[in-house]
Amino acid sequence: MFDRKKTEALYGRMRTPEAAEARWEGVKAAFLKRFGPGEVRGFSASGRAEICGNHTDHNHGKVLVAGISMDTLCAARPLKDEVIVCSEGYPEVRFSVEDLSLRVEEKGDSAALCKGILAILKQSGRKVGGFAAWTSSEVFRGAGVSSSAAFEVLVAHIQNCFYNDGALSGEELARVSQYAENVYFGKPSGLLDQMGVALGGLTYIDFADPQRPAVRSVSAAFPGYRLFLVNTGGDHANLTPAYAAVKEDMQSAAAFFGKSFLREVDEAEFYERMPELSRAVSGRAVLRAVHFFEENKRVERAAEAVRTGDMPAFLAAVNASGDSSWECLQNCWAEGDRAQRIPLGLTLCRRYARGGAVRVHGGGFAGTVLAFVPEGEASAFAERLSAVFGRENLFEIGIRNCGVTEL
Repeated sequence: MFDRKKTEALYGRMRTPEAAEARWEGVKAAFLKRFGPGEVRGFSASGRAEICGNHTDHNHGKVLVAGISMDTLCAARPLKDEVIVCSEGYPEVRFSVEDLSLRVEEKGDSAALCKGILAILKQSGRKVGGFAAWTSSEVFRGAGVSSSAAFEVLVAHIQNCFYNDGALSGEELARVSQYAENVYFGKPSGLLDQMGVALGGLTYIDFADPQRPAVRSVSAAFPGYRLFLVNTGGDHANLTPAYAAVKEDMQSAAAFFGKSFLREVDEAEFYERMPELSRAVSGRAVLRAVHFFEENKRVERAAEAVRTGDMPAFLAAVNASGDSSWECLQNCWAEGDRAQRIPLGLTLCRRYARGGAVRVHGGGFAGTVLAFVPEGEASAFAERLSAVFGRENLFEIGIRNCGVTEL
């Protein structure tokens, strides 16, 4: 199944065709053991890396996002009227396609994600049906690389391929998945995660019109640099209120100007009326709004720098994004968190990624740091960071050149 061309599209230089084939055979064998002989179809959905544009999508901002070489691999076959999903390390999900009702007690569970995807597909006039699946994921949970988005988009694409002749676009798969996460799962995420997984590659997205975002593929070459994710520890599972507060703070600033989202606010007026604004909303809300306006400009600079091959300008934009997330957005640790693993990770990454770029990755508050490390510093960087966080928490990643796919 895995030739060199397909392996490179999915994993870059992070995996050989032989290693990819062996992993798939293990997933397929587990599926056949659980569900018996018969048809087996394979699917893959990646994690995502947020390159620039931290916490801007939910206020209709701009982002630069990439699919990465970590993925969730799935073996599946159609079933008549039941969904059964077995994911390694998680309880089995099982329900009838006739009962897609939202249940409060299922919020936060994989069952809610599956039900929500089928429910919104059905509401929008798409066909839905049962399936059996076995999944194995390298997209580690609760650390900012979008394990939930990978799972959601995977389930949506299974429905797309089994029952809709592949008619749903990547953007539609992302929207379906976001609905399931927002409404059924109960997490108020923007669309960045799902778009990154569904589209793959390195993608510039402008959410000014969230119903029709401007999407542009960007060259994904970072010559002379290697990409690392450092999992500093902590789990996103109990941080939903912290994420929600970022959006709420930004929207409270927008509401002062009679708008629903910061993208609708004139930036010049924002700064002109800062004295009034700072008396009407919290200082944190003002700082998060400042981050939003400046981050949109950084996304533009980063995308243009990648397009023109200007690595110093690109690295400067990423570093500035990281500084702003720490100082203005304030999502590098949660209130009352004395461990402060992300600040520790950022400090060490900056010390050892000499000449590179470092920033908090994804939602923040717990989880990962993204580092662009010069080739000549990569070995020392890996050694130093592994000594503190454990070798098992240091991941070198590549950019995945395709979105969610049937193998």
